[in-house]
Amino acid sequence: MPLVVPGITANNMGDDKTQEWMSKLAGKTLCEGPSSETAFCKTDLPEETRVIEPGSMVTKDFKPERLNVHVKEDGTVSHVTHG
Repeated sequence: MPLVVPGITANNMGDDKTQEWMSKLAGKTLCEGPSSETAFCKTDLPEETRVIEPGSMVTKDFKPERLNVHVKEDGTVSHVTHG
């Protein structure tokens, strides 16, 4: 039986943070200027963030603290993941 420690086990590590970022970013575009109802300023993202556009190639290395922001063709955020 695997050891499960809430908040420490790899499967649970990013869930709360991921949901928090999803609620902040879903449906918004990323911008250089100040955040608004429809846009989120890139400088307000965590230091270790990568924006993944459709068709982009990404590495498969797993970094639990890295925020992956997936955007659609129109530039709006579709979803976020950690890893």
